[in-house]
Amino acid sequence: LPISISRGYGTVAEARTVLENELNGIRSAGTWKAERVITSKQGPQILVDGSRNRILNFCANNYLGLSSHPEVVQAGIDALKTHGAGLSSVRFICGTQDIHKNLEQQLAEFHQREDCILYASCFDANAGLFEVLLGPDDAVLSDELNHASIIDGIRLCRAKRLRYKHMDLSDLESKLKESQSSRMRLIVTDGVFSMDGDVAPLPGICDLAEQYGAMVFIDECHATGFLGPRGRGTDDLLGVMDRVHIVNSTLGKALGGAAGGYTVGPKPLIELLRQRSRPYLFSNSLPPPVVACATRAVELLLASSEIAQSMTAKTMRFRDKMMNAGFTIGGSAHPICPVMLGDARLASVMADDMLKLGVYVIGFSYPVVPKDKARIRVQISAAHTDEDIDDCVEAFIQTGRKHGVIE
Repeated sequence: LPISISRGYGTVAEARTVLENELNGIRSAGTWKAERVITSKQGPQILVDGSRNRILNFCANNYLGLSSHPEVVQAGIDALKTHGAGLSSVRFICGTQDIHKNLEQQLAEFHQREDCILYASCFDANAGLFEVLLGPDDAVLSDELNHASIIDGIRLCRAKRLRYKHMDLSDLESKLKESQSSRMRLIVTDGVFSMDGDVAPLPGICDLAEQYGAMVFIDECHATGFLGPRGRGTDDLLGVMDRVHIVNSTLGKALGGAAGGYTVGPKPLIELLRQRSRPYLFSNSLPPPVVACATRAVELLLASSEIAQSMTAKTMRFRDKMMNAGFTIGGSAHPICPVMLGDARLASVMADDMLKLGVYVIGFSYPVVPKDKARIRVQISAAHTDEDIDDCVEAFIQTGRKHGVIE
């Protein structure tokens, strides 16, 4: 903000005016992000404040429908009784319970990595990694459309920073050549990019990493649990699990939907993170009910890939029907299905009209996505039925015709 009370350039009243003007600008631009109030548990159908009827929910990260799965919920209830509401402490003081260690072991097994460390969120996992791993003699090469948490985490480290064009292997190679004098080089990419549903070209990235002696990191928040033949993620989908060195992901999406994040990778790295990673050292331990819910979700996935495999047909049903109706859908073959609209106000108004038709979706606009690339991001869940998907498409067709998006 262009104001500094400490330097005498304004008063509290003037600061308030500055803030209100900024908020009015957001409203005028049509990019205001209102929060709807849900009055039920998360699921394919929800209750929304002000609505008497259940609404079809097509914008949650509840990819596998596990956030309200009876066994997942019961695991949280049981842990609340046996291990309490919370630890009132950080891990290294008196905040580590047996269930924390057990979940870390299961996640390492799930991803086929040596070790795992839990965080309060994947945002914290990304904030805690790069500063510890990379120093001034190192280099980090980051896709230009990486998640905000990756960008913020990289800003905390002292390594040389190079940004390559989105999923552009030629540009990545030029950046690898440019950074050849660095001690360590880390290529950083989302496995799946959350706004577009793009899947990173990991085989090509791994080829370049091996050619130029670099390591590979992926953020798997929108892949863990449901991508790949066993639901292990993007590296499983593309057959490069043994070539990706570090994986960060979340418990807050497919794995129960509560909270929490983690890093899996080489044991020496995980041990170093326990010693030096600031978000780990200075944040309260994950609450026992959250840990237990995530543990049960992982157990279900380790036992069977059936839920994960059900995603493909449902995703393609929505994509095919929407494209046949005349809509432009971003990404490919991923349950993130961005309905591209361009105009921020149009995205917001269409989302409001969809709610009136019984479908909960949200318009995304700047700064969440680039200017003039506003969209409604639809997300398919294994818990959706074919009828749910068809009803969603029909609501889009009605709303799209109303606003001239399709004929």
